[in-house]
Amino acid sequence: MDKLPAVGLLTPLDLNTVEAVPESHVWPHLDESSQKFESDKTVSIPVVDFNDDNVLELIGKACEEWGMFQLINHGIPKTLTAETEEVARQLFALPQSQKMKALNVPGTANGYCMARLTKHHDKMMWHEGFTVIGSPVDDFKKLWPSDYQPFCDKMEEYQLKMKALADKLISLIFKFLGISDEEMVKKLSYIDPATGKPHLALRLNSFPACPEPSKVIGLAAHTDTSLFTMLHQARREGLQILNEKDGWLPLAPRSDALIINIGDFLQIISNGRFHSVPHRVMIRETEKTTMSMAYFFHPPGHLYVAPYCKPLSETLQTPIYKGVNVKEYFIIKAKASGKGIAALTI
Repeated sequence: MDKLPAVGLLTPLDLNTVEAVPESHVWPHLDESSQKFESDKTVSIPVVDFNDDNVLELIGKACEEWGMFQLINHGIPKTLTAETEEVARQLFALPQSQKMKALNVPGTANGYCMARLTKHHDKMMWHEGFTVIGSPVDDFKKLWPSDYQPFCDKMEEYQLKMKALADKLISLIFKFLGISDEEMVKKLSYIDPATGKPHLALRLNSFPACPEPSKVIGLAAHTDTSLFTMLHQARREGLQILNEKDGWLPLAPRSDALIINIGDFLQIISNGRFHSVPHRVMIRETEKTTMSMAYFFHPPGHLYVAPYCKPLSETLQTPIYKGVNVKEYFIIKAKASGKGIAALTI
C-alpha cells in the first residue's frame, strides 16, 4: 500500500466523535501483548536528581546505558506545568471546526496537526497534536479571538523555563562527553542566523478516548530528531521503549519527573556512546483523553553535525557515522522512512 501523503495535506479526523475505529486508523499487525500493561512488566528508567552532587556522572551513565532518564528537582514549577497542561486541554477540547482554523499548512511547523510520523506509514495514529515554536499568538488568535493573550502568556512562560533547563542539561551532557567550551558554543547555537528564530519546539499531544484501543497506536515507533527531548507525561502509562533483549517494554514514569530521552543528533555527536531509543505510545482502555507535552531541543538547520572524537593522545576513536548538515538529515530520515541513523552508518 502506498504511503499517505505529507501530513500537511491531510485533514485530521475528529477522533472525539467516532463510535468505531475507522479503517484508516486500524493497525492490522499489532502484537496483542503490546497492549497489556501488567505492573510487573513495566520498566523504571534511571531517576536523576538535578540537585545531586554527582549529577554529571548520573546523567552520563543513564545516557550511555538507557538513552533516557527521569529528571526530578528540575526547577519547572508544578503550578506552571499544570497551568500549561490546562491550556492544552482547553485547546484540544475546542470544536474541530475551531481547531481547523489553526491547521498546520505545508512548509510551516506551527499549529494544529496530525502526528508527523504519519508520512512514514500507511495508517494514521490515534493522536492529535499542536506545535508551538516561540509565540503562539497568530494561531491562538484563531482559536480564542477575544481572550487569546492569557493562553499565549502561559505557553511562552513554560517554553522559557524549559529552554533554561535545556541549556543546563546540554551543557552537562557536552561536559560529560569532553566537548570543549568552544565546540559547545557552536553546538548550542540554536538561533538560525537566516531567520533569527530558535529551533526549539513544544509539541502538545492528545490521545482521545478510543472505542477499540487494541486496534490503534497513539504514536508509532520512532526516534526523535533532536539533541534530546524533555517530556511531561500527563498519562502514567502508554509510553513504551524498545529493548533489544525483551522487545517493547512499558515505562512507569514518576509524576514529579520529566522524561529526558536522547535524540538522533546526540547519538551522532557522541559517536554511538548515547543511543536514540525507539519509543511509541499505545492506547489504554480508558474513557478519558490523555495528554503529553514534549519539548524538542535541536540545533538549527545550517549547522553541520558530526561525531566528536577525542584527540589521539587520549583515546583513539574512529567515527562510526558520517557527518551531516542538520537540515539535510531531516530529508535523509524522511526518505529512509524514519530510520536516519542507519543511513549515516559508515
